[in-house]
Amino acid sequence: MSQSSGSKPRPDGRALDALRPVEMTVGFQRFAEGSVLYRAGHTVVLCTASVDPKVPPWMEGKGKGWITAEYQMHPRASREKRESRDGRGKAPSGRTQEIQRLVGRALRAAVDLKKLGERQIVVDCDVLEADGGTRTASITGGFVALAIALAKLKADGKLAERVIREPVAATSVGYLDDALALDLVYLEDSRAEVDLNMVATRSGNVIEVQGTAEGAPVPRKEIDAMMDLAIAGVEKLTHVQEKALTAAGVELDALLIK
Repeated sequence: MSQSSGSKPRPDGRALDALRPVEMTVGFQRFAEGSVLYRAGHTVVLCTASVDPKVPPWMEGKGKGWITAEYQMHPRASREKRESRDGRGKAPSGRTQEIQRLVGRALRAAVDLKKLGERQIVVDCDVLEADGGTRTASITGGFVALAIALAKLKADGKLAERVIREPVAATSVGYLDDALALDLVYLEDSRAEVDLNMVATRSGNVIEVQGTAEGAPVPRKEIDAMMDLAIAGVEKLTHVQEKALTAAGVELDALLIK
């Protein structure tokens, strides 16, 4: 594998090591404690963070908080046809459950739950348009919504301590046409020989890796190269997150544990 410039052009014309353009509309949803409309190319996810002053019953008395996530595809998020909503006459799909658990794990890793106090924050990720990378967009946008909610708690005097360990984001890497490509769109994801999703912190600490070879087994060195490219992408995304937060009047540094 390589990042050769001689590979086929990407559907959106990006360089192989380039992320999709990211746009964030912070405060898109007026009533949630934290919200952001997150766009990565043609993938659009509305992320909201809602604060509950109580933890789930099974966590009561443990002296720490909880962060969980829900994930849902809008019925016309994809171009093919309308899909029924999960929960409308059918149980959430295995894919939906797997992704919302992933998002929850990623966001819990970003926060010291003991410093959060006995409260719960629920991050809802609603995919409005899907063009690949909906789970990684949900994590990256979800962190922004979470940080806004935490800043509100701090401003209201309900959060005495800094609670965020590090910014967390996620992206994908694929093996396409004998080369590595960062942040896959759907057309790339659907034909990649290897598809890898990476959740990590700004400093490069890994939270979760999901990788699958669609055909022949993959040598370890090639997986290492994919992870390196993904971590570089995650670092860039965390700076985009901070820029969006700062523009909205949220100083991330004031929430970071020193």
